[in-house]
Amino acid sequence: MAVLNEEQTMLRDAARGWTQETSPVGKLRALRDSGKNLPFDPAAWAEMGQMGWAGVIVPEDYDGSAFGYLSLGLILEETGRTLTASPLLSTALIGASALILGGSDAQKSAWLPRIAAGEIVTALAVDEGPHHAPEKTALGATASGDGYALTGSKTFVIDGDVADLLIVAARTAGKPGETDGISLFLVEKGAAGLKAAHLGLADSRGAARITFDKTPGELLGEAGKGWPVLEAVLDRARIGLAAEMLGQSLQAFEITLDYLKTRTQFGQVIGTFQSLQHRAAKMFTDLEMSRSAIEAALEGLDAGGDDHRAAASLAKYKASELVHLVTNEMVQMHGGIGMTDAHDAGFYMKRARVAEQLFGGAGYHKDRYARVSGF
Repeated sequence: MAVLNEEQTMLRDAARGWTQETSPVGKLRALRDSGKNLPFDPAAWAEMGQMGWAGVIVPEDYDGSAFGYLSLGLILEETGRTLTASPLLSTALIGASALILGGSDAQKSAWLPRIAAGEIVTALAVDEGPHHAPEKTALGATASGDGYALTGSKTFVIDGDVADLLIVAARTAGKPGETDGISLFLVEKGAAGLKAAHLGLADSRGAARITFDKTPGELLGEAGKGWPVLEAVLDRARIGLAAEMLGQSLQAFEITLDYLKTRTQFGQVIGTFQSLQHRAAKMFTDLEMSRSAIEAALEGLDAGGDDHRAAASLAKYKASELVHLVTNEMVQMHGGIGMTDAHDAGFYMKRARVAEQLFGGAGYHKDRYARVSGF
């Protein structure tokens, strides 16, 4: 477990208090039942901005606190515990990282203070098919006047239907499957030829399919050389998502453990059954192993360096396997009540299934980890 400084401890404790008191799982249930297809509560996002959460990795020159990725990971872990629906991942982590790593001074000045204040939502538009494959980008970008015109589509864009700013991977050269020729663009909400359609997902938060028809885009970074920035941003997204998944797994495990200690069957507390004890021990061991990988990855980001591929894939792989196991066990060990919508177990399982696949599933990252490790 990472050794936290005083500021990080206070931030984690504040996040835990706020999520448990203000954003319990019941908030997600209410969001789902509202029928409004909202991916999050705008009022809650505004409050996160007021608390400074949206600016945790934003440099102080742009009105952020520059507390680092481990600090943001601690917040994401707490939001994972209560399944809090928010654009912290898409905006405070992904959007801020893309601008910090690839943006010009003018782009940073225009957008980072607004991210830090929680005033806007950003979304990363990268995948075009049913599976995560960023190198297969086919959406085209052609020079048009002083900028570029984008034509094509993206799918499963998290928070894409409500985003004020899209960060879009497009191809200015090469062919799908090649990393050379990929460029990144900023596209503002309401741009000509831009359309977003809501996609309902199992986790009740949803995503968007976005189409571009000669849509104007502002180049982020160097034309045709966007892959290194995109890969670095995706690795930060994977590590941050893994932190959220760790929190979800921890809460699901604790709820299940409490149930094992109180539920009686055949005149005994079911936690005394050796088979269930073994399964609980397996979950606890996997939780500790996953925490080590995830916190090491977050600390690695704060330490600097250019290559976080292995750490990111290890963290995302471990988190995906962990959350799959724990949410399955949560439903099974709760018996019949775990299969009903009245219990929260279903919400944890459904969010797990979406998070597992987002930015690459366990299989994707096992293969990637092996490749970047030289196997």
